[in-house]
Amino acid sequence: MDCSLNANNIEKKIAAILVTLCLLTLSGCAWLSPTPTSGPLAGNGFQVEPPKKQTQFASPEKIKAVTPKGESSYHLGPGDVMAINVWQRPELSNDQVVVGPDGVISVTRIGNITVRNRTLSEVKEEITAKLAHLYERPEVTIRVKEFQNNKAFVLGRVTKPGVVNFPGQGTLLEALALAGGLPSQQGKETFKEAVPSKCSVIRGRDTVIWIDLRDLLNNGTMALNIPVKNNDVVFIPESEDEMVFVMGEVAKPGPIQLKRGMNLVEAVMTAGGPTNGANPNKVFILRQQGEKGDVKEINLKGMLEGGDYRQNFALQSSDIVYVCPSGVHKFNYAMEQLMPTLRVLSLMSTIANPLGFSNAVVIGGGSGNGNSGSR
Repeated sequence: MDCSLNANNIEKKIAAILVTLCLLTLSGCAWLSPTPTSGPLAGNGFQVEPPKKQTQFASPEKIKAVTPKGESSYHLGPGDVMAINVWQRPELSNDQVVVGPDGVISVTRIGNITVRNRTLSEVKEEITAKLAHLYERPEVTIRVKEFQNNKAFVLGRVTKPGVVNFPGQGTLLEALALAGGLPSQQGKETFKEAVPSKCSVIRGRDTVIWIDLRDLLNNGTMALNIPVKNNDVVFIPESEDEMVFVMGEVAKPGPIQLKRGMNLVEAVMTAGGPTNGANPNKVFILRQQGEKGDVKEINLKGMLEGGDYRQNFALQSSDIVYVCPSGVHKFNYAMEQLMPTLRVLSLMSTIANPLGFSNAVVIGGGSGNGNSGSR
């Protein structure tokens, strides 16, 4: 009888020690527990140096320097459609004068005139001067009906890549808008919309101007809204060097390439999806904002079950997505660390049954999926 009592006491002491060690290990497992941002962030004393930009963005001063002066007037070119009117001379008027591929137009009683890269006032003066030899004080008016010579090629990460035409002096923002804008992002009502980090304006044979798009669009730095010249190429790269990092309970944690318009669900599924040990009710997005950051908590399970994708936020470069582990997974992990060689089910049953974990513990298992069993 005494031996039985001593054995029971020893077993209870062992159980108590194992439970204590298990709780300590559980606390060590939860090494990351993000706290959602709830207002403006204050400095925490750390000195953080933002990563250096590999691309040398053009400053407002450089943009001003490469912007030609005195070119606010429109310059005619191939494809433009003009209307020429001579007052009280209908036989000389023509409302459908098309500039040919060689930049030449044909005017009644005058013949061919080269108008390529010339302004309307310059062409008007020449026509007036030549008609003055044939008619007394001719009054000539010219207007452009269709602008085809102030175009840009907008390529890359836009909704409708291709050729855009704008009257007068176009700008980068106007070119992006005419190309359909950037691909639509979800969740922008409550979380800062992801935008491409940069774009280039390629001009001529040897000029490439890199623009900080985030500074232009997020901060409204209109000095970066560079004027676009005829035949400029505006290119928004896919940015293969932009990555997001998926951590926690996913099948393949690690960095993944940030694709066009990638959102939270796409990032988690690209990383293999949540594991059996994940807690899909608690998923976090951590985003660096200069020397401080924002943390957003998302109920991924509730979002998918309810079909409410307002929190399926678009991701930015260097975002961290963290999928939290479940409580049962933490317990299984702790038992694996404490008793990797334990194979006696009876002792584990003595410990686990009072705690209510009998159906959740894997003795010496390696899967950590929450199913009972033994090696």
